[in-house]
Amino acid sequence: MMKRQLAWHSSRFNGILLAAVFTLGLPLTGMAAQEQDMTQIHITMGGTPGAEFSAQWRITHNDETIDHPETRGTVPAEFTFEGTTLEGTVKLLSEDDRLEVDIVKGSNRSRSATQGKGGTLTVMVR
Repeated sequence: MMKRQLAWHSSRFNGILLAAVFTLGLPLTGMAAQEQDMTQIHITMGGTPGAEFSAQWRITHNDETIDHPETRGTVPAEFTFEGTTLEGTVKLLSEDDRLEVDIVKGSNRSRSATQGKGGTLTVMVR
């Protein structure tokens, strides 16, 4: 009987210890995730499957600006960048197709669409 009681106390102690670790860890994780959401920029390229496009993304993060050229992409496509500001120019390269650009950053969302070869979208998200 003594062994059972020791095992019960040991598992109860571990449970309390784990609960304390998880509870203490949550605010830190929550803040980091919120902060990341505010700097994570997710782009979804939709529209006509197989539509071809070119894109020039300019990402600014911590006062540093980096260009990310996409010379020939195909729908569907997704891009994720880390940054505070996104500027982009997207051009539809294929005939008779539709291109949709959906950009999400934190709670901000930008949606744009164009149709026909040469259709160009200029997007900006802060």
